[in-house]
Amino acid sequence: MRVELEKSIDGVLRWVETRHYKGYEPADGNASPLHVLTCGNTFLQRILQQLVLRSPINIRPWIGIYPMESPQARGYMASGYIMLSKITGQTHFRDRATTCLEWLKENKSPGYSQYCWGNQFPYATRSGKLPKQEPIIVWTVFNGFAFLDAYEATGDIQYLEVASNVRDWILTLPREKTGSGSCLSYHAFKQTSIHNSNMLGAAMLARTAKLAEDGKGLDVAREAMRYSCSRQLPDGAWLYGEAPNHGWIDNFHTGYNLDSLKCYMECTGDDSFEGNLQRGYQFFKDSFFESDGRPKYYHNKTYPIDIQCAAQAIDTLAGFADQDREALGLGGKVADWTIRNMQDEDGHFYYRDLGWTRVKTPLIHWGQATMFKALAHLWLAMEMEKDKEPASEYLAPA
Repeated sequence: MRVELEKSIDGVLRWVETRHYKGYEPADGNASPLHVLTCGNTFLQRILQQLVLRSPINIRPWIGIYPMESPQARGYMASGYIMLSKITGQTHFRDRATTCLEWLKENKSPGYSQYCWGNQFPYATRSGKLPKQEPIIVWTVFNGFAFLDAYEATGDIQYLEVASNVRDWILTLPREKTGSGSCLSYHAFKQTSIHNSNMLGAAMLARTAKLAEDGKGLDVAREAMRYSCSRQLPDGAWLYGEAPNHGWIDNFHTGYNLDSLKCYMECTGDDSFEGNLQRGYQFFKDSFFESDGRPKYYHNKTYPIDIQCAAQAIDTLAGFADQDREALGLGGKVADWTIRNMQDEDGHFYYRDLGWTRVKTPLIHWGQATMFKALAHLWLAMEMEKDKEPASEYLAPA
């Protein structure tokens, strides 16, 4: 498995770096010049976005959408590089992480004094629309985690300062206050209550407070976890959100929730949500995987098989290896299935398997960067289970 992992990581790494961290994203339809024809209408923007997202072939070049840089990809790549540096001892991986983090500092969302990040294109959903580069808590937290990873690896205080600045942005967000906790908003300009973004925000607050050795934001983090954990379903699942149009349960958002809750508990020592964590993790393992390791999208439906589900599943299982003896075995099965069925000979991972065809569009963050970080995390978790062995010919210094 280790040689397979190294070969796969080497392939996707070379694909990303030779393309200078540029690629497509699933929801980049409104990056097309056709966007002007929507005249600001949210429904028409959703149609354009969904047309591109759901097309079994890559129509982007035909409608003027070209590969672009991605803040999300840079954050995931930085975290993956730091993990490879730990595994291999090769300093050039740490140097590449530094380059990605510097890019993030230079390309934060305009209009905000704090560090925060959003999509590089207008985005329209059933909940409304977001302008280009309007920051959202999900991408901001994942990038914040990358800076905390760098601080833990190097001790360089500048990375903790950026993460603390991210924390300050999170604390400015609107919050839905209820009798059973408060929910951090998905974005800054209006309250939108979503469980995965709320729990991710809480995890970022808790982890930053621990590393900064202060208690700033811990009360907000606890209230956020209380909100989402009090709304966990009896079987351990979480709906995407509490609004009537957010009533689905999927693989990768469940993984976000579990990672966030585990991070919060480890950083605060608050074990009052232990039952929520165990029920959620058991539901995750029981509901989102087939016997050969194929990751399902929904708890009750397999297709589409989405590369983000595979990446987040591997990442989450690697993170739970310290609690569950079965986690690495299942994570390895998911990785093996994904590498064999979703990775192209040129190194990039496919976007989706629809059952009747594979959508091979090369996405930069959704697929390449997330799989790179997930496979590096799996390898690191495996190394922690045994003595290190010499690296193979893959991932040799450039």
